[in-house]
Amino acid sequence: MKKILVPTDFSAYAGFALQLAKQLAEKNVYEITLLHVIDLAGFIDFSAAGNSYTMLGAGAGLGFDETMMDNLMETAREKMHEFTEEHMPGSDVAICRKIEFGNAYQVILNESKTRNIDLIVIGSKGTGGLEEFLVGSTTEKVVRHAKCPVLTVKRPVQLKEIQEIVFASDFKEAKECIASELATIQKTFGAKVHLLRVNTPNDFLSSRESKKLIRDFIEEHSLENITINIYDDHVEEEGIIHFAQDMEAGMIALATHGRSGLMHLLSGSIAEDVVSNAKRPVWTFKIKYN
Repeated sequence: MKKILVPTDFSAYAGFALQLAKQLAEKNVYEITLLHVIDLAGFIDFSAAGNSYTMLGAGAGLGFDETMMDNLMETAREKMHEFTEEHMPGSDVAICRKIEFGNAYQVILNESKTRNIDLIVIGSKGTGGLEEFLVGSTTEKVVRHAKCPVLTVKRPVQLKEIQEIVFASDFKEAKECIASELATIQKTFGAKVHLLRVNTPNDFLSSRESKKLIRDFIEEHSLENITINIYDDHVEEEGIIHFAQDMEAGMIALATHGRSGLMHLLSGSIAEDVVSNAKRPVWTFKIKYN
């Protein structure tokens, strides 16, 4: 049985993620792990004098009071029960509920590794703009660092809506990894995949050259239920989003290099930009190099 991890902060967006995960689990016989992380940093306030206090009024200088920790855990258990009942009423899907203390994205990544999770389904509001650049988000960090695929959800989605999937790439590297992931996506959703190369002023190939790259990729890996598409736009991430909108695709799929630090700041990440700005679900996975 394969495993899906659904992180939750009990928001509407987390509910959208759980509802889609439930549908995937029913279709493919998956097990769901529902994870809530209590980040204690969010319960500390600093006074003008520099003293720290918990939001419940207790001093935090010597650590958190055990009673407070117990209260937080009990409240989280109640919310977890209500959340599950709201979004999975009467479901027969196997589900494991977990509550942990710690940094949200680090706990999510650790959980996905230790439980050998096959897919993370995570809700996201998707802010975009300066706030997203300066602050970042749990979802963005998970997309960048997770070893398994991540499916980001921003609205209620019915599985039957995901019959047309756009997969964008330059089709120049790690073809074996990409082909394997495409096969998994097609099997999971039973969908047609539209292979897309976006031509931009800074990365231009003729239609003839672009189509040959994609056609060679298809033939090399014996892919079926696939279409070839070339789209012109100013930047790649906008082209991906605009093409998906034009054809009313149910989902976008992308590979990510998982870069971090200075390299990430210099090059940016098309996958993370698409996750932040696209309205439809986005499936991202990390390129594996031999």
